[in-house]
Amino acid sequence: MSAEIFEGVRRGAARVVERARSVSIDANALEKLTRSENLVGVPPDLDPIDYYVGAPEDTAAYILTLDAINFGSGYFPYLAKRPGHSGYFTIAASLREDWERKGPWNAGQLAATSAGDCARLMGQDAGVPEVAELMSLFSRALKDLGEFLLKRFDGEPTGPIVAANRSAARLAESLIEMPLYRDVSHYAGFEAPFYKRAQLTSADLAAVFDGEGYGAFEDLDQLTIFADNLVPHVLRRDGVLVYAPALAARIEAGVPLEAGSPEEVEIRAAAVHSVECCVALMREAGVKITAHQLDRILWTRGQLPAMKAHPRHRARTTNY
Repeated sequence: MSAEIFEGVRRGAARVVERARSVSIDANALEKLTRSENLVGVPPDLDPIDYYVGAPEDTAAYILTLDAINFGSGYFPYLAKRPGHSGYFTIAASLREDWERKGPWNAGQLAATSAGDCARLMGQDAGVPEVAELMSLFSRALKDLGEFLLKRFDGEPTGPIVAANRSAARLAESLIEMPLYRDVSHYAGFEAPFYKRAQLTSADLAAVFDGEGYGAFEDLDQLTIFADNLVPHVLRRDGVLVYAPALAARIEAGVPLEAGSPEEVEIRAAAVHSVECCVALMREAGVKITAHQLDRILWTRGQLPAMKAHPRHRARTTNY
């Protein structure tokens, strides 16, 4: 198996950081974070996934379906959220409850899902333009998944997982055949891939199945973080990421960033690279941890009220 897809993410992020103008990494804050009680001693198997529990193949199919629509944070301010739920958990709970009531969706159902179906499923008002746009993107993502399963795996919901043969790299390479999984930015004349959701799928499966069965992958340690807008926010609140005044002012004012803009790419790349540096320092200190485990710890901390009290960057994108 080859981890080249993950190494490409690391190389691209490092190149962006070398050239970045609006985002930098505070080395002292990063080193301090590695010794912080916020990381040391925190179990690496925290599970923030709201998932459907059924037969193993149905649970695995649910994870594939959920991660196909695990994006839209730039639209979340416009969503009708459930009490006490974030945008992500509102979406996940809606999907899970539908599967619990009606049973798992098959590939044909996925391929036939409309934007209206998504709005009804998630209790959203499609009369809100931003919500309507997100529901349309969800529909496209679910149709892509259904057609992918039908064409490549005869409709078998777990086909991509089985075909990956315990390789997160092979699963990611398979998933990025779908257009909305091709999470590659262009920066200063070169490509910077992130593949957030393509990587996340194997990590979620591993968490749900405790590393067994459909969650058994032999190369999880090669995953990078899943570059979104929450982990960079946590790193910024910890002082690790430092934003130029103009960028910081835009984020504080709630002004969305353009997906693929230099500033947005720099934020994601700096998060990837800083976590790689953090992991290296922690391993030197004898702490056994991987980038995707650290990502889950940071992402979970991002759910704390103290973190949510401050604005984080938003971009309307299908990447996260």
